[in-house]
Amino acid sequence: MLKIGVTGGIGSGKSTVCRLFAARGIAVYDTDAAAKRLMAEDAALRRAIEARFGEESYQEGALNRPWLARQVFGDEAALQALNRLVHPAVIADFERWATEQQSAYVVVESAILYEAGLDQAVDRVVAVLAPERLRIERAMQRDGATEEQIRSRIAAQLSDEELHRRADVSLVNIFEEDLEVAVQELDSRFRALAHA
Repeated sequence: MLKIGVTGGIGSGKSTVCRLFAARGIAVYDTDAAAKRLMAEDAALRRAIEARFGEESYQEGALNRPWLARQVFGDEAALQALNRLVHPAVIADFERWATEQQSAYVVVESAILYEAGLDQAVDRVVAVLAPERLRIERAMQRDGATEEQIRSRIAAQLSDEELHRRADVSLVNIFEEDLEVAVQELDSRFRALAHA
């Protein structure tokens, strides 16, 4: 099964790109949703989180998200420890999921594709890029966040230049109509690659 990674910083439009792939019948794996699900449901991951962060990590059987967020907020070592537990679980879940799909190829959406090591689990990477000003406006509108909050999130992510350098394909997302044409072309290319 051909696996395509789609990545991009906050407000770049990677979710829009993934929605366009899905509209063309391609199965899309959302790593954010998967991480939340696995942290709640995967018994081994849950035990590992409790062992590292304490039993307060779960309350009445559910992930105590606010408490855990406070443990890792501003503590780089704690955040990395959590990521070292969650990322391998997500990658394993994605690889299992991919084997069950019937589409011509599969897409995995991840803002932190490279940081999580997911680039090692895919055959091609598509980076979705957009001018910073546009990304800030989109993210402020979508998340109801301040410009300062969005800028700090952008600063914590790989730059568009770095994503462009590492990716196999870069899409610049300014107008959605252009994105539709670009995804249509990529879909044709990936279908051909999957059948090669």
